Amino acid sequence: MSTWGPAALEALIEEATVDAYGEDEQRTGFFTMMEESLAVPFTTTVLGVDLAEDGRVVARCARGSVRQDIGILDLPLPEPAPEGWQWIEA
Repeated sequence: MSTWGPAALEALIEEATVDAYGEDEQRTGFFTMMEESLAVPFTTTVLGVDLAEDGRVVARCARGSVRQDIGILDLPLPEPAPEGWQWIEA
């Protein structure tokens, strides 16, 4: 992944929000730019599974230094599915 400097990031922000008035339109601007530009799907790493405070089983995911929990039932399985996938289906 390339490193973007502050000036390059500011230019992207300006491009996404140039005609936006308010947070809703800014969010829509970023969504539009991602929808048009982001190469998907992309890979992330599942570090393990855990129980969330609300009782859901979650997959602990990582991309670089960013960590995020995603509900295990919301996580699409890769092909071929990992060993033990039957437990998610059950």
